[in-house]
Amino acid sequence: MLDIAEELNRWVEQGRDFAIATVVAVSGSGPRQPGAALAVDSEGTAIGSVSGGCVEGAVYDLCLQALEDGETVLERFGYSDEDAFAVGLTCGGIIDILVTPVRADAPGRGVFAAALAAAATGEAAAVARITDGPAEVMGRALLVRPDGSYEGGLGGHPELDRTAAASASAMLDGGKTGTVSIGEDGSHCGQPLTLLVESSVPAPRMIVFGAIDFASALVRVGKFLGYHVTVCDARPIFATRTRFPEADEIVVEWPHKYLERTEVDGRTVLAVLTHDAKFDVPLLQHALKLPVAYIGAMGSRRTHEDRNKRLREVGVTELELARLRSPIGLDLGARTPEETALSIAAEIVAARRGGSGVSLTGAHTPIHHDGSAQPAGRIGSVA
Repeated sequence: MLDIAEELNRWVEQGRDFAIATVVAVSGSGPRQPGAALAVDSEGTAIGSVSGGCVEGAVYDLCLQALEDGETVLERFGYSDEDAFAVGLTCGGIIDILVTPVRADAPGRGVFAAALAAAATGEAAAVARITDGPAEVMGRALLVRPDGSYEGGLGGHPELDRTAAASASAMLDGGKTGTVSIGEDGSHCGQPLTLLVESSVPAPRMIVFGAIDFASALVRVGKFLGYHVTVCDARPIFATRTRFPEADEIVVEWPHKYLERTEVDGRTVLAVLTHDAKFDVPLLQHALKLPVAYIGAMGSRRTHEDRNKRLREVGVTELELARLRSPIGLDLGARTPEETALSIAAEIVAARRGGSGVSLTGAHTPIHHDGSAQPAGRIGSVA
């Protein structure tokens, strides 16, 4: 549900009653991953999606029913071999959807409200909900903050909340969304409960070094993919707001000095578009030691070989060089800045999702990978 947090937070502020249908499990080629949500308010207004269209109508009706009777339900949708026209996923997948009413009289509304407010403002938080267990606890929620504190409750044994909070904290640290199983007494033994943990984290960073035309196109694509985009260049005449109106931040500084002082993490993307040795070498010498998600550098194959030679001379190891994506991007035959930005973005997505970058036509690779790395936007995902 945190994927539609901004809209839902407005509903909360307006005092609306609504029901949330959330994908909690996917088997096969499901179109949406756990955490994807559709919400319907008491006036019938709908936002979000759980299947890309396959089962939206049926889920919409379940939301209206939940608003009416106040009951949380878990429903499974899938393709039917016996009846191809039945409500199902014609792509062949199976999804489990938890439908939870969030009415003004619901005891857990405060937890949902706090979770939505945190996600809507870009604050890190995780919400854990029971998606499989005794009927009386289905849908109960716990909000977990980065410092490990939590609010709400799952009911039952007092150790349950502490164990659930610890599991959610671990997933929040990695920016991941997925399911965990724990015992109803808080141990890892006994009757199990399944929890869906949704993590909301600030947008990951894309730092583009080199204020050139290709950078302008990449900034636009980076914003489209949900990154917080910074442009850095040592030349003030090029690194301007006029040239990069969509960038979140423009920094006029030597690239390596800026990288040394700024914060990066395991989701950060670094795109080095300067292709000038005096900028590239000190920048990449430092960048290749950092635990970031992606490091790409622009330039011809000759430039790449010369740059690698210079990097080896300053002590960069072969293991570190192996992390460098250069020449940057996938082979799309790109020519224009926009096409090149698409090529770079495609490589970033493939690296993040574990894709091969080959055409799906005639291939036997999965269409949807396991998503074990973090996604670009606020919500992390792990299947």
